[in-house]
Amino acid sequence: MQTIELKIEGTIATVWLNRPEIHNAFNETMISELLECYKSINEMDDIRAVLMRGKGKSFCAGADLNWMRDVAKYSYEQNYKESLQLSECFFAIYSCKKPTIAMVHGAAIGGANGLLAACDFAFADDNTVFSLSEVKIGIVPACISPYIIKRVGEFNAKDLMLTGRRFQGKEAEQFKLVNKSMSEVQMEIYVSTLIDSLKSSGPKAISHCKNLINEVCNHLSLHEALEYTAKMIAEIRASEEGQEGMAAFLEKRKPNWIK
Repeated sequence: MQTIELKIEGTIATVWLNRPEIHNAFNETMISELLECYKSINEMDDIRAVLMRGKGKSFCAGADLNWMRDVAKYSYEQNYKESLQLSECFFAIYSCKKPTIAMVHGAAIGGANGLLAACDFAFADDNTVFSLSEVKIGIVPACISPYIIKRVGEFNAKDLMLTGRRFQGKEAEQFKLVNKSMSEVQMEIYVSTLIDSLKSSGPKAISHCKNLINEVCNHLSLHEALEYTAKMIAEIRASEEGQEGMAAFLEKRKPNWIK
């Protein structure tokens, strides 16, 4: 891969944005590589969590200026094709079967906020500079908007998207764009503890739980959820992992997924 690096240590995968010389700005190659990377991770049974990080001084400075110059000359059809791939990239991160965690530092500008917002958890260094700056150059944060609005809500999204203003880690936490903002050292410790917590839970249960949240939040009415949720818990209680987990609890021992 030219623009990202996938590093696997034990059961943890780290996706590194790897264009440090331009603050990990993304182009069509990075978008394509991220999309394929997260599809591949979905098929890796041993992976328990996925980190996204940026090499160098920044998490991600948004879109590559050279790529933007080219895009400005594209036809509508070409623009639509590239924008659709960008949307698919964010959705691949959002719908990943594994827990996803963004660790943000330096800067998260424009579309970079879509990368972190699509993750299950996002943490930032206090000094990180954020901006949803698209309106400043006459465009809109379209492809990232579903994930930003899910995180911050309608009126907070208006504040951040309509102004395009800059803000730092603690304010990002107040807006719920990130789960927590802290020092870089604290972030490393906090994420390590979070990973330990995730690894103590059933891997299939976590995947099913992510799917449950997605369905209940995005697709089901309360009436439809009655049958869906009853079927899900019945199936999982009867599954091999569910049986092992309940047996371990009753027998006061660790389940077999904890090594």
